[in-house]
Amino acid sequence: MQNSQLSSDVLPQHIAIIMDGNGRWAKAQGKPRVFGHKNGVAAVRKTISTAAKLGIKAVTLFAFSSENWRRPEEEVGVLMELFITVLSTEVKKLHKNNLRLRIIGDKSRFSERLQAKIAHAEALTANNTGLVVNIAANYGGKWDITQAARDIAVKVARGEISPTDIDEALITEHLTMADIPEVDLLIRTSGECRISNFMLWQLAYAEMYFTPVYWPEFGEDSLIEAVTWFVNRERRFGCTGEQVKALMES
Repeated sequence: MQNSQLSSDVLPQHIAIIMDGNGRWAKAQGKPRVFGHKNGVAAVRKTISTAAKLGIKAVTLFAFSSENWRRPEEEVGVLMELFITVLSTEVKKLHKNNLRLRIIGDKSRFSERLQAKIAHAEALTANNTGLVVNIAANYGGKWDITQAARDIAVKVARGEISPTDIDEALITEHLTMADIPEVDLLIRTSGECRISNFMLWQLAYAEMYFTPVYWPEFGEDSLIEAVTWFVNRERRFGCTGEQVKALMES
């Protein structure tokens, strides 16, 4: 690349992250899995802060998949409590920084207390215009598509639309996150190379970046590295991490 200046329009607009490796990171240090989850919160903070500085439009974090209910009851309970605590403390910071928080997924399985916390957090930040932070909790890609199909079927049954009206655009409209760009960059930590039923529809054209780093160790430099890789993949020119970092100061 001739010019040392990098334009922000080469960056991914929507980054999705499968935050993996909390338990293994904790185990490697002789600590319980819960210790890993708690340390994973710091990585979430760093990631959101870095993405906001870069001017990314949306970040979606896979916090709790619909398959996670199969984990030991004690761990699920701790994860839910952690979720409530983090929601309470972090949402004020997000709001202060003009960030918008949304929880996507089937919230019906959560306790009434957690559902109330989610509703409050979403309402508080609903009118903010900065980075959209989507937390996928009790979410599955197949669930998302199934819900869309069900909603469309109801409209057909009511005679509001005809089966011939159903196209990709209509299905997209009925999915969660229909109002933000589809995912440009998927990041998965801890060396696993699977999508794990994450946003199956929204990942159709995403670049996929797999890193061996465990989620609690994922920081600003880790995200810069992933974004630099993305720019080089998409644009086929040699951009450096320093050039991406320079956008954070602009």
